[in-house]
Amino acid sequence: MAEDNMAEEDIVGQEVDEIEEEVRHDKFHRDGDDHTIFVGNKPFMNYVTGVVMQFTTQNADEVVIKGRGKFISKCVDIAEVASKRFLENVIHVAHIKVDSEEFENKEGRQVRVSTIELTLKKK
Repeated sequence: MAEDNMAEEDIVGQEVDEIEEEVRHDKFHRDGDDHTIFVGNKPFMNYVTGVVMQFTTQNADEVVIKGRGKFISKCVDIAEVASKRFLENVIHVAHIKVDSEEFENKEGRQVRVSTIELTLKKK
């Protein structure tokens, strides 16, 4: 019985990975804000640099870091490194929004994916 649950979790994990690629520019990415960073497969420091550049060269008052599924922890790490190492005493995490989205996979099953939005603001 436990093996069946593990196999089902592995399948759902694979489906979520496939869906994340398919819906990369779906509802989650429609707001068109120049100060929004969508976290994915790029190297970690690319995102940290992006956040820092938004605040320093583009003079943004706030930057939103968004991610879903397996990238949620990466979003948190990016926000922490940007605010505590690169822009210490300059920015802070002002708001955290946790939600989920439901998608239909290729087999027609509904799959729910967790999402996070971290809003960083100048102090």
